[in-house]
Amino acid sequence: MTRRLLLQGGTLLDPSRRLHERGDLLIADGKVAQLGGTIDAGESADVLDCAGCYVSPGFIDVHCHLREPGREDVETIATGARAAAAGGFTAVCAMPNTEPVTDNQAAVGFIIRQASRVAAARVHPIGAISVGQKGESLAEFGEMVGAGAVAVSDDGRPVVSAHLMRTALEYAQTFGIPVIDHCEELTLAHGGSMNEGIVSARLGLKGIPAEAEEIMVIRDILLARRTGGHVHLAHMSTKGSVELIRWGKERGINVTAEVTPHHLTLTESAVEGYRTAAKMNPPLRTAEDVEVLQQALRDGTIDLVATDHAPHHYDAKDREFADAPFGIVGLETALALVVTELVDSGMIDFRTLVDRMSTRPARLFGLAGGTLAPGSIADVTVFDPTYAWQVDPATFISKGRNTPYAGKALRGRAIYTVVGGAVVHRASAPKSS
Repeated sequence: MTRRLLLQGGTLLDPSRRLHERGDLLIADGKVAQLGGTIDAGESADVLDCAGCYVSPGFIDVHCHLREPGREDVETIATGARAAAAGGFTAVCAMPNTEPVTDNQAAVGFIIRQASRVAAARVHPIGAISVGQKGESLAEFGEMVGAGAVAVSDDGRPVVSAHLMRTALEYAQTFGIPVIDHCEELTLAHGGSMNEGIVSARLGLKGIPAEAEEIMVIRDILLARRTGGHVHLAHMSTKGSVELIRWGKERGINVTAEVTPHHLTLTESAVEGYRTAAKMNPPLRTAEDVEVLQQALRDGTIDLVATDHAPHHYDAKDREFADAPFGIVGLETALALVVTELVDSGMIDFRTLVDRMSTRPARLFGLAGGTLAPGSIADVTVFDPTYAWQVDPATFISKGRNTPYAGKALRGRAIYTVVGGAVVHRASAPKSS
């Protein structure tokens, strides 16, 4: 049993309850016991000073790659979960493209056991759609869900077969889970390493056209319409994808979508100089795409922010651009990027930030958390929106250092991350004034 914990003097921000007011929050036995106003918890409670900070439901990242089992040299469940906690995430969902693939009950159980040994963010496994992510036959959804999987995906590989995708959407309904798809038409994307356009032409790099994403987006939306299943579209990057998602939602189709902080804040120009740190899949797109993605996040067409945290070995990116792997790390920079680039610019407010990074992920994926309601699980993020810092990859808790944001000045940082009533992260530096 954990000691009682009093979060004192912060601003309580909970979109699930339309709560935005100054007050205290008391945690007892791992649950929210009382909130609002001034709370006298007596001498038996530990007290955290939250003055100048927002106290919100814990952030949830529904899309990250923790690399274990198989690539523990790159990341482990432990280092990834600790990095998540440092970024303010109380829970993350781990993608199945591990070695071996997370496509069975035992593999799901392994991830849960490993995560239970770490005093950090919760880790929810995502099972593979197909056996071995080969796109040939469905994995056993029921056994994986029974073991703790919260969704299925072949992320890293698109589900090429429309028939298999249809079957997955039908089967997943039995278990009430979303089917997450990496939308990429491989014959169009083949050999590409960045967005197809003026920049790729100037750099002499083979591009990946927007249509490679959009063709699969509309296919998945139409299959969701046919089956009634819940399709969740990963890491959207184009204006056209937003238009298609809006079309689907207007017709009542069960489609949801996510966007990453890097697709919200960077354009293809970040690749100039053949910067492999800015190589990712889907690739960074145009300024117009970024603007539309930001607006879609604000109006709810895009449901949530997810990091697509993808660590690589320190020297993996140090090669010719076309040969370098896709992906960047994101758990420890996500909050500050959204604060700095979207909230400080006036594109969204803090209520929207918390909704898209906590409340909606919890609701859409059927996860505990996402609320500060009394009696709810005490997963809480306390963040200072004015905390100024500079990105230094050498200080990351993640084993990954592959980020295009090195040296960037940001505002906003998690001060305390609380999971089940226990403080699993405290900021290492004092809050800014």
